[in-house]
Amino acid sequence: MDIDARLAGLIADMKLEGRYRTFIELERLAGEFPSALWHGPDGAQRVTVWCSNDYLGMGQNAAVLGAMHRAIDASGAGTGGTRNISGTNRQHVALETALADLHDKEAALVFTSGWISNLAALGTLGRVLPDAVIFSDALNHNSMIEGIRRSGAEKFIFRHNDPSHLDELMSAVDPARPKIVAFESVYSMDGDIAPIAAICDVAERHGALTYLDEVHAVGLYGERGGGIADREGLSHRLTIIEGTLAKAFGVMGGYIAGPALLVDVVRSLADSFIFTTSLCPHLAAGALAAVEEVRAHPEQRRLQERNVAMLKAMMQAEGIPVLDTPSHILPVIIGDAHLCRQTSERLIADHGIYVQPINYPTVARGHAVSPSGHCRHRSAHSSTMRRASPA
Repeated sequence: MDIDARLAGLIADMKLEGRYRTFIELERLAGEFPSALWHGPDGAQRVTVWCSNDYLGMGQNAAVLGAMHRAIDASGAGTGGTRNISGTNRQHVALETALADLHDKEAALVFTSGWISNLAALGTLGRVLPDAVIFSDALNHNSMIEGIRRSGAEKFIFRHNDPSHLDELMSAVDPARPKIVAFESVYSMDGDIAPIAAICDVAERHGALTYLDEVHAVGLYGERGGGIADREGLSHRLTIIEGTLAKAFGVMGGYIAGPALLVDVVRSLADSFIFTTSLCPHLAAGALAAVEEVRAHPEQRRLQERNVAMLKAMMQAEGIPVLDTPSHILPVIIGDAHLCRQTSERLIADHGIYVQPINYPTVARGHAVSPSGHCRHRSAHSSTMRRASPA
């Protein structure tokens, strides 16, 4: 085989289909969120970032930056090891205590990313529970899908946000088998919200564990910023809540929170946790400061919600094809991969607005705003531009 020809062909196909990915080189400006410098073909140009996951600007928050500076001065850059070999620092322990409290759980465990936390937790639980079955929402994130695959457990895909279909699938499985229901609260491409209570009703009826991914919700919803489950008073009904430190908390890392015994099993058996160098102390310190800042200032969430409503109304008034979502994520449907990219390029070049086009494999071919993986049960468009709302 001519390997170079094969690889060149793959790139050529992606360019032909309009799904070849280009990376915009940005330089974030401390204290000027959401502004950044775009280093484009004509040199540096100031732009406004409309697609950042730093929903509340915590990555620019003075308390967060101060905590990170102090941690670097006190502890240096890295940890020098995995969590079990010299890599568990005071900052990690304090952060895990705060995250467990945020979600009203017994324990929490921090990972280097939200992707790894889903891979580790779902991959481990599905493996260690004998003859386990995992029921996964059709639009679950790639990290959840990969964790389920790694577990080796049998899986069933229920239609997106459809508790009745979930109940039908679970009813067909031996009641004695361990069961896990895995789903998200806010779906990152469509911006819709799961019927958490109804899904918990089904799961409890079948004696299943519940695993809720709140990565796009933590920090933004609930009186304390614990996510949709916090807002709806349902945290106690979820076995495990998974979240990220890289979106509304503005730093880096991921975590799970749940029963102490279950968290201990993941800590003790998850390869992607055991063999990974631990999160830098200053990142853990910054994340802890962000969690504390978000909890102490619910007015930031109310302001963000107001800004989302304002932006949605403005786009609808102009006839822009924005999905009428119940969350802070406002996807604009273009429908053609090439046109989507051209629109993005014109926005940044002519108007100083950076919005990233989202195409396959982040969204499935021939579909609107769904993450890759599993089978799909929708038919819509092929591309989208996602506005994650201003802070």
